[in-house]
Amino acid sequence: MRLMRSLSGRLLIVTICVVMLAEVAIFVPSVARFRQDYLLERVRRAEIAAYTVLASPDRSISNELASVLVSRAEVLNVVVRREGIREMVLSGRELPEITESFDLREPEIWELIVDALVQISDTDGGIIRVIAYAPQDMGKELEVTLDSAPLAKAMRAWGLNILWLSLVISLSTAAMVFFAVRRAVVRPITKVISNVKRFSENPEDPARFIEPRSRVGEIAEAEHAVADMQRDVHAALKARSRLASLGEAVAKISHDLRNILGTTQLMADRLEMSQDPIVARTAPKLLGSLDRAIRLCQSTLAYGKAEEAPPESRIIAFGELAEEVVEGLGLMGDDAGVTALVDVEAELVVEADPEQLFRALDNLTRNAVQAIKAAGKPGRLTIAADQAGEHVEISVIDTGPGLPARARDHLFKPFQGGARREGTGLGLAIAHELIRANRGELNLVTSTTAGTEFRITLPMARAIAAA
Repeated sequence: MRLMRSLSGRLLIVTICVVMLAEVAIFVPSVARFRQDYLLERVRRAEIAAYTVLASPDRSISNELASVLVSRAEVLNVVVRREGIREMVLSGRELPEITESFDLREPEIWELIVDALVQISDTDGGIIRVIAYAPQDMGKELEVTLDSAPLAKAMRAWGLNILWLSLVISLSTAAMVFFAVRRAVVRPITKVISNVKRFSENPEDPARFIEPRSRVGEIAEAEHAVADMQRDVHAALKARSRLASLGEAVAKISHDLRNILGTTQLMADRLEMSQDPIVARTAPKLLGSLDRAIRLCQSTLAYGKAEEAPPESRIIAFGELAEEVVEGLGLMGDDAGVTALVDVEAELVVEADPEQLFRALDNLTRNAVQAIKAAGKPGRLTIAADQAGEHVEISVIDTGPGLPARARDHLFKPFQGGARREGTGLGLAIAHELIRANRGELNLVTSTTAGTEFRITLPMARAIAAA
């Protein structure tokens, strides 16, 4: 039963069936040919017996000789037909009633096949008449009558021999195909399956990677695909291990950093009492940044890993938030060749968690500034936003050198999508996760040597959209 469920077992059955069908396709015409040869052989013998009678004086022979001739010819009587005249030449005994007649002068192949199938299945027997051209004299026709029982018996015996031969050929062919397929196909597939099972037991062991060795095209392609999959899984597990280690380290750092920031916040509170106008203007923003950092540390400790809390959506004046992001980077003017521009209408609002949206924009803009500075040329950072139906499209555009191919291939994947050699790709991964949490989308629109553009699509404030 197990063999029948295997690939080689099913192929064995299919091979036997196909060979048997081929044998049947050959068997049916060959049975018809055997019957035709059988009848024509009796006609030829009947012609020889007829010549014996015609060569005798007065065309008369004794009854004993007539019986011997028809017995040797295996017929019952012989009639010669020439120019429409029928002449009984030889008759062994009184002829019983004829059950069927067959004309072999110009037979059709399908007619011969049908007659043969009817004949081989006939078990009752009977007297049949056969009309054919005389083999030695084409101007003469012969009619012979004979018993059909010996013909049907000979056809069945011949068919049984052909059947046994067909079975031997089918089984031999199927066995050869079976062992050939097991060696060329099933065995390599079994090796691939064994390797996958062995790899699944310890996917972190590079020694368990499959080594493609098959010379069969499809099997070799499967081995290469499995090898690529194993390398990807191994890399993903390494990245996850690094993330786990990083999460543990971040939790420890966040614990101590929260305490330090708390002390800093207490000291910063005193700045609000300063009479200096510059300090009075910057103190609220400093306190806001400290609050944001403390909440982030607290969130990290609460969850024990880098999972984000559910967003608390509010209606946000996006222009103010964008300017705060740029100001936090120190880019409201010109900083080391980087010019920042916020192109947002004052009344444009979005619905999102302000802290998470700030962090997403902060990560995108910091990456853009680092890319421009790494190029060593003056550049420009632009934050633009516009309404598109019931959504707001936010574009972060820089004139940096663009993302490398590896970063584009592993976009938004931590530790794989870094644009710089020392980068980790965490900034884009965090931004992508935060935007998705706020029912939005973050996509790379374009990245060439002339610059890069990321686009954030967020839902517009529901109250404004309804109005």
